[in-house]
Amino acid sequence: MGSKTIEPTLLQSIFPIVILIGFLSINVIIFGEDSSAGSNQIALILSAGIAGLLALKLGYVWKDILEGVIHSISSAMSALLILLIIGALAGTWLISGIVPAMIYYGLEVLNPTIFLFAACVVSAIVSLATGSSWTTSATIGVAMVGIGKALGLHEGVVAGAIISGAYFGDKMSPLSDTTNLAPAMAGTELFTHIRYMMLTTGPTILISLIIFLIWGFTLDSNVTVDNVTIVQQAISEKFNINPWLFLVPAGVIFLIIKKMPAIPALLIGSLSGGLFALIFQPQIILSIAESDHMSFLVGYKAVIKAIYTEVSVVTGVESVDSLLTAGGMEGMLNTIWLIISAMVFGGVMEKSGMLKCIAKNIIKFAHSIGSLVASTAATCIVFNITASDQYIAIVVPGRMYAQTYRERGLAPENLSRTLEDSGTVTSVLIPWNTCGAFQSNVLSVETLTYLPYCFFNLISPLTTIVFAYFKIRIKMLQEVKKA
Repeated sequence: MGSKTIEPTLLQSIFPIVILIGFLSINVIIFGEDSSAGSNQIALILSAGIAGLLALKLGYVWKDILEGVIHSISSAMSALLILLIIGALAGTWLISGIVPAMIYYGLEVLNPTIFLFAACVVSAIVSLATGSSWTTSATIGVAMVGIGKALGLHEGVVAGAIISGAYFGDKMSPLSDTTNLAPAMAGTELFTHIRYMMLTTGPTILISLIIFLIWGFTLDSNVTVDNVTIVQQAISEKFNINPWLFLVPAGVIFLIIKKMPAIPALLIGSLSGGLFALIFQPQIILSIAESDHMSFLVGYKAVIKAIYTEVSVVTGVESVDSLLTAGGMEGMLNTIWLIISAMVFGGVMEKSGMLKCIAKNIIKFAHSIGSLVASTAATCIVFNITASDQYIAIVVPGRMYAQTYRERGLAPENLSRTLEDSGTVTSVLIPWNTCGAFQSNVLSVETLTYLPYCFFNLISPLTTIVFAYFKIRIKMLQEVKKA
């Protein structure tokens, strides 16, 4: 850090964010749904440049700023690697028939009336078992979106149901990284945190499920038995559909339950998908490799293509063809570009002290328990918007508010719960946040398209604030000492 750096003012700290919001708003007006295809990345880089100029004015040298950017990008490196591997997994799971089989069998047991409710419940169970909303969306989530489209449901509502369930499971699972991170930042125990968090999370997921269930009964879907039959027939004519294909996703879920890290588990799932493609779908292999006879080189070519680039299976039914396309690793590059750009902006803002300045000024308005929790929630959301990463949105506010909560006699689990209720769940609602960019890319649904339907994620911050203002089950330090 430079020897003569000065703290930024609130106006200086907010200025780059105002510029960023301005750029993003213009991009939405001009580019619409394609704004994340490049224009938002440029907006983030330009805004980072403006923040960098202010940092230089504050006395920071280029080396300091660059270190902040590198540190910020490094913190997202795991997410970037997971994105690449999930791109590969999507490709091999398509050509192996795994995703088509999920869609085929899903149409057998699900109907529009209960689908949204079921999608939320299934996503919650898988995410709770694996501790990962990302893995949930990248596996069963992709299939659920396909089934929903085949049933004639709006893709944004389907994605909202999947994400709501996935983030409930992610929050409540002891295997989740954010569920371990939040209590560590606040200074409480993992299972104490989970039990206390259930007080707000339980009612929130219940409200969300009721909404999805009622919504299902009011849907005027144009799906008919004939439509379902057409989709299933188109899939079965191209793929060898059988229950053995589910061994691969079951194996991935088992590995993650056994606490294998996400990267090797997903890599094994991707390669297993390629192996199953060679075993069960030789006709798809020949089509992708553009060959009329099977050999080692032909199989290798088809699997590698599915891993790194876009592959499609054409059935002749337009609605089905849109489901049977995967972008491979190449399809993830735009999202990776967006995340890197976001982390550049977040790195400059954090290194220069601008993010810290914004948060400190918010604390000034926190006089009651309700306002303190509301301020914490607002800070987490601000960090999700500006730093573009849910981990920063948990770590920085956690460090900033820990002492304040103790001084006001509040047990640390109040802070850890608020960090999760606002930091973890709102990250997916920001298009340029790592979570928002990931979910949008994996589910092939724009963030702003699914945002209004992520009821669990939207209601969670409000629930924790309401509990605080009405002092519902707020644990004080005295109670902890007595226990």
